[in-house]
Amino acid sequence: MSLDYTIVIPTTGRDNLALLLTALDEMTGPRPAEIIVVDDRAKEAGLTVPGHVRVLRSGGHGPATARNVGWRAAASEWIAFLDDDVLVGADWAERLAEDLLPLGRDAGASQGRIVVPLPADRRPADDERGTAGLETARWITADMAYRRTALVEVGGFDPRFPRAFREDSDLALRVTKAGYLIVQGKRVTTHPARRAGPFASLKAQAGNADNALMRRKHGVLWRQQTGAGPGRLGKHALTTAAALAALGFAVTGRKSKALAAFGAWTGLTAEFAARRILAGPRTPGEVGRMLATSVLIPPAACFHRLRGEIIHRRPHPPEAILFDRDDTLIVDVPYLNDPKGVRPVPGAREILCGLRESGVRVGVVSNQSGVARGLIDDGQLAAVNARVDELLGPFGTWQVCVHGDEDGCCCRKPAPGLVLRAARDLGVDVSRCVVIGDTGADVDAALAAGARAVLVPTQRTRPGEIVRAHREAAVARDLAHAVRLALR
Repeated sequence: MSLDYTIVIPTTGRDNLALLLTALDEMTGPRPAEIIVVDDRAKEAGLTVPGHVRVLRSGGHGPATARNVGWRAAASEWIAFLDDDVLVGADWAERLAEDLLPLGRDAGASQGRIVVPLPADRRPADDERGTAGLETARWITADMAYRRTALVEVGGFDPRFPRAFREDSDLALRVTKAGYLIVQGKRVTTHPARRAGPFASLKAQAGNADNALMRRKHGVLWRQQTGAGPGRLGKHALTTAAALAALGFAVTGRKSKALAAFGAWTGLTAEFAARRILAGPRTPGEVGRMLATSVLIPPAACFHRLRGEIIHRRPHPPEAILFDRDDTLIVDVPYLNDPKGVRPVPGAREILCGLRESGVRVGVVSNQSGVARGLIDDGQLAAVNARVDELLGPFGTWQVCVHGDEDGCCCRKPAPGLVLRAARDLGVDVSRCVVIGDTGADVDAALAAGARAVLVPTQRTRPGEIVRAHREAAVARDLAHAVRLALR
């Protein structure tokens, strides 16, 4: 059995890309179906690659968007993601095949083992230690192979992560929540520990905004779920508060309190700087950088975390609202096969007309397993949907899944396929869509796709689905209330 895989490499044009592509050309073992390099520079620039490598562009929106562009252009069973600054050995493809071929369908991804060579003649500097942390990190995409069906099911990387930070953990966490396993492979990839700029650690604090998005998406336990460790934001907040208190007391003339607060700030900052200095080479330049950045990092971390909390809690008006059909737009008749049985729910027509007049696009995303069960045929389904369109339309898109539970498709809700296809068909970002439906499957499909969701419970809605929707989405009294919630 041969391995069917595509290699996807996002890049910003770093010099190491040429070395990586050469190594991939010279390796032994199964050849990839394709090598796709995604140029993520905002401005188009020259990129020298071998003729058999396909180059795509992603417009400078970050590695999450770049990887999405790459894997969606591929057609293979597996997508092997590599960063443009890693190096692979001559046997990497052989080891990749050994890692992937034995995996069952329940395995959604395989992580390569990352090795970061550090200087043998001195302690590693701060930025080198940061790179060395990749050796023990979970789910990083420096070398990560995903089954394409798993990527389709969860919608790929979330483009709201603009940096090479947390986007890989977010994807992996969603893949595991979808029921897939992520296994540790035996293949080895080298990630050089290159020196960064003197204020790289300060610039890295922008990642705290991404931590806010992780908390927003996965709850307060996201660090435990991803193995990210406890972090230091609490101490940074305490340090920043002490500095602000010292300044405030000094301005208002309360010297003793100002001195006490200043002492607290000095002690916390000294502890932070000492921990970083003692772990490094302790050269004058490194010590100076650690002292300067240890003063600046706590307020920067707090600023970016607050910025992230504001950004990711700020509501954005939807560009499209996608409706479930049965018990949401029309009165539910099990396996409805006669257009004469179509009865809109009260107020549906007026609500939909109001949305269209306000410029919000509308569509339908509906499971219709009666076709797979043989209870209705394709012609009857088309006739019923045409009657719905006649009474309530026009809809900008109809996305219907005719499969059964056992078919294992990627479109049947709670899988996100219908929502993703509807967003593409309407030409809108899925994050600007809201799904309104009456079951937990509608909510799950929306969240898996990256959309918002509003649940309108009916008699067939399970109590547990309502409880979970209160926590993860929104719950409405009726269709009109649901639309009002969606538009907030």
